[in-house]
Amino acid sequence: MSRSRLRAVLAASAATLALSTTTVLTTPVSASSAALDGLAGTSALRITDEQVKAEVRPAEVAALGRPAAEAEARDRIGLRAVQTGYPQTTRTLRLKALTDSQAKTNAAFDPAQFGRFTDYFSSPEYGDHIALLPTGKVLIFSFEAVEDNPQKEPAPTDVIGKQNAGRAYLWDPAKGTGLDSFTAVPPPVVNMPDGLDEPRPAPFFCAGHSYLPNGMVGVFGGNLGGNGGTGAKLALVFDPWTETWHQEQDMAVGRWYPTAVTGADGRQLIMSGQSELGWGTPTPVIERFPAKGTGVFFDKSKAPDGVALDQWKADAPYRMDYPHLFSLNDGKVYGFGRDADQQFVFDPANETRASLPDRPDGGMRNYGSAVALPNGTSGPDSVLVLGGNRNDPNTYRFAGGQWTKDTPRAFGRTQDDTLVLPNGNLFTVNGAYDIRDYGNGPYNPNADPKYRQTELRDAGGRWTLGPVQRLPRGYHSNAVILPDGRIMITGDELQQIANNPDIKSGLNGTIEIYEPPYLHQGDRPSLRTAPTDPLNYNATFRVNTNTPTQATRAVLVAPITSTHSVDTSQRRLELRITGRAGSQLVLQTPASAKDAPPGFYMLFLLNDAGVPSEAKWVQLNPNA
Repeated sequence: MSRSRLRAVLAASAATLALSTTTVLTTPVSASSAALDGLAGTSALRITDEQVKAEVRPAEVAALGRPAAEAEARDRIGLRAVQTGYPQTTRTLRLKALTDSQAKTNAAFDPAQFGRFTDYFSSPEYGDHIALLPTGKVLIFSFEAVEDNPQKEPAPTDVIGKQNAGRAYLWDPAKGTGLDSFTAVPPPVVNMPDGLDEPRPAPFFCAGHSYLPNGMVGVFGGNLGGNGGTGAKLALVFDPWTETWHQEQDMAVGRWYPTAVTGADGRQLIMSGQSELGWGTPTPVIERFPAKGTGVFFDKSKAPDGVALDQWKADAPYRMDYPHLFSLNDGKVYGFGRDADQQFVFDPANETRASLPDRPDGGMRNYGSAVALPNGTSGPDSVLVLGGNRNDPNTYRFAGGQWTKDTPRAFGRTQDDTLVLPNGNLFTVNGAYDIRDYGNGPYNPNADPKYRQTELRDAGGRWTLGPVQRLPRGYHSNAVILPDGRIMITGDELQQIANNPDIKSGLNGTIEIYEPPYLHQGDRPSLRTAPTDPLNYNATFRVNTNTPTQATRAVLVAPITSTHSVDTSQRRLELRITGRAGSQLVLQTPASAKDAPPGFYMLFLLNDAGVPSEAKWVQLNPNA
């Protein structure tokens, strides 16, 4: 239907059309019935103030004025409501065009300098949330889709009842890329307090997550449903050793889009997120898991069940969700909010909050990456804020209590993921113009080609554009460093359903693999064995290698668990090599838990060129 025809439909239905209703639909509207009802003028197409506010484009306000810009926004929402499908032929042609253009573009990039993309394969899960597990498997989870048309919202954000459900899978890289490499691990069935009495797999999408010291993953919050995103009080733990979920006591407040971080004491701090009252009610309450007085979980044979959280004395008054949180080497947690004037430092020792200087760019940044920068053998003491502003290619470094402008990337992007590689370099992948917008308007999967291009930052801080990924992945995209040094890229359900070669197959996700340059720079050192028992801090331990003369450095790299461009766990530390004897190296662990919070880390050996071995897992435990 043309936009002019849509305007006529809306005008004909004016007697019943509630363009400014405050009532939120709680179940998905059938697009076909909405179209027929609108044409007949027999029922209302409800468009809420919140929907209009989210859809209004600042450029249109500036050019047309607020009333006209809101009218355009309502037209777009209405148009999406009457769109009844997305042709399979378009999906197939899109994927072919992207595949062909990727091959053509990347032929110009030398893998030894820029790396290369290799495997691209189907997955049963979108991968909006991700966590590398110390078993080598990857936990990927999100939601059961309510829509397969990429021109509509596929997530059940405003849905209550059994359709608002979560799902989760494990991918085992050791089994390759076929269907047998995936295992379903659905979350616990819960009865959400939405008044409908419809138990379903816990709707934990858009939660926050971080690692427990025993290698398990704590997941906090999720979607109660309705009102533009309403926070759930869910607190869950995934046990990678038994591949089971465990439900803890509910949090004190609901959280939709919170952030969780593991501190030096091994406890998880959970901040921010929209409350159980819905969008526009971010909670300032800080919660801690497990509660003070309850033991921290170091033993991988013991999973928490029904464990309580408690609240801090101080609060975290973030106006916007998903702040970046980092536990730095002074033992404090630094919280970098999306608003420039909301930068805080939190002291777990006395449960206090203090303000930090405003970020110098001013204004608000959308979802975008930030990383704790490597600091030799010490834990990180600085953070680099990168993405989140499509108009600002600059990066901003916080160190020593002050902000400085760092080297810019080629262009600004939101929804990006930046990784700290084993050699200490940075790698950016994914990105978009805005939420569900790749440069050609909301819910249009056609992307500005630049957002497919990767960027690499060398040891001197210089950024260089690299090869392009298959799909342009923006909102809900993720990337993870695997123990073999490759990078797994997934997420962004809109792009995945827009490029599915068979939307009826049930495989509505995809994974792509990138090999960094170091995998094309000669032979890799070997790491044959490493301790399987926990290691204490400031202690020595031995590893065995078949290439002792090649191994010139040893590093710990924390596993990644991320969503919405937020990863609080990333960390890279050099380890001192204190002795050599034949095939054995003697290494020294970090000085304290402030440098590296307790938990599991990937241990890599590197040669002079920064080429890493395959990793072995080690656990840091102050009680070892």
